[in-house]
Amino acid sequence: MIFDVFEYSNKGGRSYNEDAVGHKIEGGSGIFVVADGLGGHSLGEVASACVRDTLVAGWSAGRADRTEWLTEQITKANENVLKLKEERGKVLKSTVVALTIDEDEAVWAHSGDSRLYCIHNDEIAAVTDDHSVAFKKYKAGEIAREEIATDEDQSSLLRVIGNEERFEPQVCVFEEPVVRGDAFLLCSDGAWELFKDEEVLIDYLKSENARKWAERLLVRMIDRIGEDHDNLTVLTVMLK
Repeated sequence: MIFDVFEYSNKGGRSYNEDAVGHKIEGGSGIFVVADGLGGHSLGEVASACVRDTLVAGWSAGRADRTEWLTEQITKANENVLKLKEERGKVLKSTVVALTIDEDEAVWAHSGDSRLYCIHNDEIAAVTDDHSVAFKKYKAGEIAREEIATDEDQSSLLRVIGNEERFEPQVCVFEEPVVRGDAFLLCSDGAWELFKDEEVLIDYLKSENARKWAERLLVRMIDRIGEDHDNLTVLTVMLK
């Protein structure tokens, strides 16, 4: 399996960027991570970098039980962020979404509202559920899916790294073997707030590589971004 990967992160309308993105590939295996330090909290960029670095540094190729591994590593990332909080005497928090691919198996995990989109057989096969009050309202039928991004409770997160009790990741093992032509998009909320789910698929189908896919999505975002918009980060992965 060949990985075609592209990363992009921008401060958006903010004065600095609290998002972190990274990946590591070895042979037919890889790990891909996006973390979003929470706006309004001190040192969000330190928290997100800590989360990313913990997962990427802890990863190695092989047929490990990735469900167990991702749970352990995100737990470790939470412990590391809590240590930084104690050392610095400041609140540090971050979301995380992480994907591992080992040959034909894809496993992902997330805590917070950073998302993963999985495209399989030219269809959106899976999208992570945000751990937010706004997403709960959508699931309860109180708001439409397209209203999540603008709902007053969108930033009220139910799970987050840097919390002693509510950080547990939601882990998913993709039920189908991944094949050439499959693709994944990992992104912070500052990105997915600016496009619709179907646009992720449309732009993928028009793109010959991971960079073009991300660029098409970014063109959509540029036309919709506001002056004080959040940081935005995308990581695209195509399997070839």
